[in-house]
Amino acid sequence: MPDNRMKYNIDSNMQFPLVEIALETGESAFIQRGSMVYHTPSVTLNTKVNGRGSGLGKMVGALGRAMTSGESFFITQAVSNADNGVIALAPTMPGQVIALHLGAKQYRLNDGAFLALDGSAQYKMERQSIGRAFFGGQGGLFVMTTEGEGTLLANSFGSIKKIELFNQEITIDNAHVVAWSRDLNYDIHLENGFMQSIGTGEGVVNTFHGTGEIYVQSLNIETFANVVGSHIVTGSKGDSGSFLGDLF
Repeated sequence: MPDNRMKYNIDSNMQFPLVEIALETGESAFIQRGSMVYHTPSVTLNTKVNGRGSGLGKMVGALGRAMTSGESFFITQAVSNADNGVIALAPTMPGQVIALHLGAKQYRLNDGAFLALDGSAQYKMERQSIGRAFFGGQGGLFVMTTEGEGTLLANSFGSIKKIELFNQEITIDNAHVVAWSRDLNYDIHLENGFMQSIGTGEGVVNTFHGTGEIYVQSLNIETFANVVGSHIVTGSKGDSGSFLGDLF
């Protein structure tokens, strides 16, 4: 009988590691869409509606998630029909992969952090306050929250650092937050008001209170996108001010 506990290997010899998940007969794992690198013949990939329940209610729930949080309407499930099944995954961004063990501890995730979840665990989309949704820019009105027992694989943009709070408080740039303990209270807001945020270059931050864990990533995808964007020359063909126009 499968125990639905994920058996995985993160290749530490690679700068941007692959993750291999071993599946016994009947075991399954939910994975980030498009993350599969390879799998053995016994593994089948199935597209599932990303919602709970059945019938129309499940479809409406999945559609609501997609519209309010940017989450995909579908999720991929990998299932093995033999005891030697293997599937390898790679994150969409260059960075690190960590395993979070669910049970006594549960977590919330920022957008883009989910890589895989074993078949015995699950997640739900918890409604956030309007203020959190407005300032966060990630997750919209809902935030992904884990449930049950199992293993969650999360990925980052850059390296991951674990921060532990013991009845303490810390403020972190929201774009650097990967995951945090469900028990922590959090408040997404501007660092020092609108004008001060413009002046310091620090915009939306997340202040955590209480006891628990926070996982942060060393790189900020929003800042990275701005840097890359500043080096991309746009313009129509034949425009004297366009680099591409000069080439062609």
